[in-house]
Order: sequence, then C-alpha cells, then structure tokens
Amino acid sequence: MIYAEITEKVKAGDAEAVIELCCKALSQGYPALAVLEKGLIVGMDKVADKFSHRRVIVPEVLMSSRAMHAGLTVLEPQLKYKVKRQTTGTIVIGTVAGDLHDIGKNLVKLTVMGTGAHIVDLGIDVTPQKFIQAVDKTKAEILMMAALLTTTMPVMRKVINALEDAGMRQGMIVAIGGAPVDEAFARAIGADCYFKCAKDAKSFLEHNLNKIVLRRKLAT
Repeated sequence: MIYAEITEKVKAGDAEAVIELCCKALSQGYPALAVLEKGLIVGMDKVADKFSHRRVIVPEVLMSSRAMHAGLTVLEPQLKYKVKRQTTGTIVIGTVAGDLHDIGKNLVKLTVMGTGAHIVDLGIDVTPQKFIQAVDKTKAEILMMAALLTTTMPVMRKVINALEDAGMRQGMIVAIGGAPVDEAFARAIGADCYFKCAKDAKSFLEHNLNKIVLRRKLAT
C-alpha cells in the first residue's frame, strides 16, 4: 500500500523518496488529504512516539520533518481547498521568549495537522505580547506554548496572566509542553493541559476540538 511506503520513507527521513511517492499517489488517483493523513502524518506520529521514548535522536527527527514538508509541497496545491473547507478551530502555537528550541513544537504542529484545526505557528522566542496579538487577531480557541529551558518556564505564566488582563482567557484552552514542564507546573500557572508528547496533543484534539470551539463561541 502506498500509504505505508510513504510512512516508512518519512520515518527514514528520505525526502526524495517521499516526493516521488506522493507524486505517484496523486497520479494514481489517491486523494491528497488521504495521502497527508494516512501517509505523512502517520509517519510523523511514529517518529514523535519514538522521540518521546528516546529511541531516536534530534537529527533523525529533523530529517523526518524535512521529508514530511517535502511531501507537503507536492500535496499543497490540491489540499488548500479541501483543508480550508474542513477546518475546525484555530490553534496558536509557539516557543516562549528566551527559548530558541523548536523541535518539540514542530513535532506537535506536524502531528496535529490531521485534526482539521488551522495552525498559526509563531516560531521561537515568542513574547507574551506576540502571543496575545496572535490570539486576538485569529480569535484562536487554543494556545499552545513550548519551553525547553527551565529559565524560560516563567514566561508561560506571564502569557496566561496577559490573557487574563486582556479579558481573553474565558473559553480558551491553554496547553503547555516541553522537557522541563509537567502536570504540576501546568496547574500551578493556570494552564488547562500539559502534553508530554505530540501524540498526546493529537489525541486530545481529536476527542475535544469540536467541544472547545463551541465553548469558545459561547464564551465570546
């Protein structure tokens, strides 16, 4: 099955093979959205799972990420209309100010693409003000923050405080993740969710995204 072949090449980080297989799939009539969800995203799910159990190293994850993006360039022209039509909710995601690491954030972004949410990636070193501006502009239902350094963890609390000061906290889900954070820290700063890995984030969204969108609408 071509989906399984694409999955394996994503895991292997073979960008050229992923491009070739995606082109082949489209030429044979496979739907672009199915190629994305059953091939590329499944591959990244498996890589994310291995990464969370320390069975792959960062360079391998980066190679898989590049391979998936290579496949996306092939699928994108046919995906735009379909994804737009099926989009449900908006997620703002970023690595907090002072932190330049984005491997975990990128894994989450790639693995949740299949949930139907529109994802606004602010990148790295994102200040509380930039988070607030993005949430306000996009009317996002979910805000996801990542940190890898213990020194940048306090920024997460500052972002949540800024949301409250701006009157934007009600109805919004704030999720955090990263190596130094845990469930207890999430509760302490007033976050709603802590995701240990990208797979957890995807599972949560698959089960709760529609309810979150509805709750946000009722709160605004």
